[in-house]
Amino acid sequence: MEEEELETPSLRHQLVNWLFTPLFLLLLFSTVTGYMAAVTLSNKPYDLVLLDRARLLASRFALHQNDGPADLARLFPEAEGEFLFSLFDPSGKRLLSNGALPTPRPGDFKQTSPVLRDTQFQNRKLRVAILLLPLASGQTVLVQVAEPVDARLILGRSILGNIVIPQFMFIVIAGVAVWIGLKRGFEPLERLRREVAGRPRNDLRPLDESRAPGELRPLILEVNALVERQKAMIDAQRRFVADAAHQLRTPFAGLKSQAELAKREALAAPVKDSLERICDGAQRCSHLVNQLLTLARNEPEARLNSPMEVLDLHRVAQEVTAHWVPEALRKDIDLGFEGTDRQLPVRGNEAGLRDLLDNLLDNAIRYTPAGGRITVRVGYGDAAWLEVEDNGPGIPPDQRERVFERFHRIAGSGQPGSGLGLAIVKEVAQIHGADIRIDEGREGTGALFTLRFPHHGAA
Repeated sequence: MEEEELETPSLRHQLVNWLFTPLFLLLLFSTVTGYMAAVTLSNKPYDLVLLDRARLLASRFALHQNDGPADLARLFPEAEGEFLFSLFDPSGKRLLSNGALPTPRPGDFKQTSPVLRDTQFQNRKLRVAILLLPLASGQTVLVQVAEPVDARLILGRSILGNIVIPQFMFIVIAGVAVWIGLKRGFEPLERLRREVAGRPRNDLRPLDESRAPGELRPLILEVNALVERQKAMIDAQRRFVADAAHQLRTPFAGLKSQAELAKREALAAPVKDSLERICDGAQRCSHLVNQLLTLARNEPEARLNSPMEVLDLHRVAQEVTAHWVPEALRKDIDLGFEGTDRQLPVRGNEAGLRDLLDNLLDNAIRYTPAGGRITVRVGYGDAAWLEVEDNGPGIPPDQRERVFERFHRIAGSGQPGSGLGLAIVKEVAQIHGADIRIDEGREGTGALFTLRFPHHGAA
């Protein structure tokens, strides 16, 4: 199975990824480090207050240690339900407490400096401070105080929000500025794309690099050089086709004439059959040469210097149709013309329009069976139009675009041809700015070719 071709991301998307990915990684790193800094900053003032409360508790206990168990409210009136404390003697005996706290660790009785730690006790996270304080009596008391960390977390989140939110807003603003900058930066590329896309296929003028940024100018210069090489190759190919077709006309005409003369002699039947086939082959080759000459003559580049003038489409179509009447009668085909009682002005080249209609009628007569009917119509709606309708085999819908390609012929048609007639029609229609379409005939059979020309004044 063939591997699916991966679609290359656009340059704009790549630049956005390269710019925004580091910014979001920086935001993530800043959020993590900011959270750690916020927790540290929020812990420091609370820890200082917690240690001061521990020292105050120890000093008050020292004053009342001879009074025995004392009332908590009298001993430490600032104590609330969220503030917990316990006092222990060096043996680990609890002397005083206002709530359940974890038992100090054995190593806590040997500390020479305050101990601060977070602990989980009774499904609550507490911040615990432990101090060993000497009393006036010479004894040592271990003071353990604790409080929930909820207030610390709220303060930490507040600090984190004050750090992260401005950074996030900065990244959003920077992102919008970068996106606008990219859009404006790519405007020359978009303008170049529109210029190239809006050109007709025969426009081989060099691109204008004067308004392009410096980074695009080398590319535009190379594209212009490629267009010039392509133009030279097309010109050489067109000249070769025209010259070759012109040079072949005389030999094929001579070959046909000699074969026709030879047929008049008293010859054996096989020889006459061979001469007949030679005549048919020479006729087809002569027709192909004429088609190639007509195609070369109607190339858009070849028509650049041809005169474009206001013509009467009614007159041109009537004259061309009359020219093909003998050929239609020879095949027993009814060739008719339906015109108007007024002129149909179009701007164009008369030789090109005659080539167009010649090929449409040649194609119709070639494929319409004996006893068939072909009708040429002209008229005026919003603009002048031309129709050629026949009741032949018609053209399948899936072939109606391809028949205008050069050398394309419908399989199984059973008729000789070069496949250039409708290509010439398409070329001439494009030169005149006309739209061409193929439909079924009005009775549901055959083919109907319709050309609509650009508006040109009042009819």
